[in-house]
Amino acid sequence: MTAEELRALQAPLKSRYRDDPKAALWTLTARARLGVATVTAEVGTHSGPVVAGLHPATGGNGREACSGDMLLEALVACAGVTLSAVATALAVPLRAGTVVAEGDLDFRGTLGVARDAPVGFAAIRLRFALDTDAPAADLDKLIALTERYCVVYQTLRGGPAMSVSHSVIPRAA
Repeated sequence: MTAEELRALQAPLKSRYRDDPKAALWTLTARARLGVATVTAEVGTHSGPVVAGLHPATGGNGREACSGDMLLEALVACAGVTLSAVATALAVPLRAGTVVAEGDLDFRGTLGVARDAPVGFAAIRLRFALDTDAPAADLDKLIALTERYCVVYQTLRGGPAMSVSHSVIPRAA
């Protein structure tokens, strides 16, 4: 895709969102069906269902997806798409590239072994390896704009307001 094609694709959206800011507000939804007997959750995705289960460090068999891995996968997917879009818009030539996210977990926290051990990632590192001849200043701008506009990165970095609720499914009489 060229910069002109990307601009043409996004121009009507940007115009609409400038004219009607409420049109830019969307609620994205993810849903999972519990595999109660198997300690899994089947997540519906646009590419088909993904079965998530326990990480091997918490007793899982390694055959199911780990939600921690999925979080990092969402980060590299978003960062990769964002970087590609920014590179296209800025006409920064890329021949190839990779995005890697690494996250440090202390599984004592999630298993309740040590109250002082955090539950969740203590640190996440995001790395880009780019095959390009672009000058360093262009690459610095590319990375800065990718960081700024990557939805998953900014969400993790900012810690959004969260809430939890529950309901009971009525049983048929």
